[in-house]
Amino acid sequence: MTHSSVTTATVALPHRSSRLTFGGVLKSEFIKLFTLRSTFWCCVIVVLLSVGVGLLLATVTAPARDGVPAAPNPTNLQQQAIAVRDATVGTGIGQLVLSVLGVLVISGEYSTGMIRSTFAAEPKRLPTLIAKAIILGVTTFVVGLVTVFGTAAIIFPLLPGIHVHPDWGDSKLLLSLFGAAGYLAVISLVAFSIGALIRSTAGGIAAAMGLILVAPTILDIIALTTGAVWAQNLVTFAPTTAGAKLYAYVSSTPSTTDGVISLDAHQGGYVLLAWFVVLFVAAAVLLKRRDA
Repeated sequence: MTHSSVTTATVALPHRSSRLTFGGVLKSEFIKLFTLRSTFWCCVIVVLLSVGVGLLLATVTAPARDGVPAAPNPTNLQQQAIAVRDATVGTGIGQLVLSVLGVLVISGEYSTGMIRSTFAAEPKRLPTLIAKAIILGVTTFVVGLVTVFGTAAIIFPLLPGIHVHPDWGDSKLLLSLFGAAGYLAVISLVAFSIGALIRSTAGGIAAAMGLILVAPTILDIIALTTGAVWAQNLVTFAPTTAGAKLYAYVSSTPSTTDGVISLDAHQGGYVLLAWFVVLFVAAAVLLKRRDA
């Protein structure tokens, strides 16, 4: 009897990792952000309100009155400062709207429970947090550029009527406009980090508004009424006050007078960036330690 043996050859297929790459995480976070209606409306509100407020400020002038001497024509330095002020006046409104967006980017997933699916796809978690921050930062920076330069393009032709002639060739003017866009981006990331820490939409927005708007206002009132040096210095290092140096055409010189600290544009930018880094690192640490 003949025995035949059949040899089965196993063909090794190339191994393909099913782990999500960081590029894939970025793509998924981009899709998430731009499929939310809140993203569209927040960006539209920022642009429309900022341009509207800038246009209003550029067209409203004090009426002439009998017996009141006419105001002298501003110097070239003052003209550029006025132009930057009018172009970036909407930043105060934009920071509030983009802060809300920053909180919603992370807290929305916690409120719906979708964060569990997100972390199931990327169990390391940190790449997801970093990808969200990158997409948010780039988006808000672009929105800031469109807002600030759009406002400038609309109102600058109106300013010669009040003896202000903006010079687009002035590098300090352009740096101030770019600084305003960068400020909006970092402020949104500060709010994002707060949202990641608190993981609640209402709580995150309340905490972000408290840090950005309420706390500096209260400290400023204390500083003005009491003259307390500690309150003045806390106001100086608040994220909004320090960050405002980024888009101020005439920046103060760093100094300490009678214990009161003054920052320049570079130092203000570093302080604002430090706020983001500290809050983001704290959010990253807690993200690894807490359950989804």
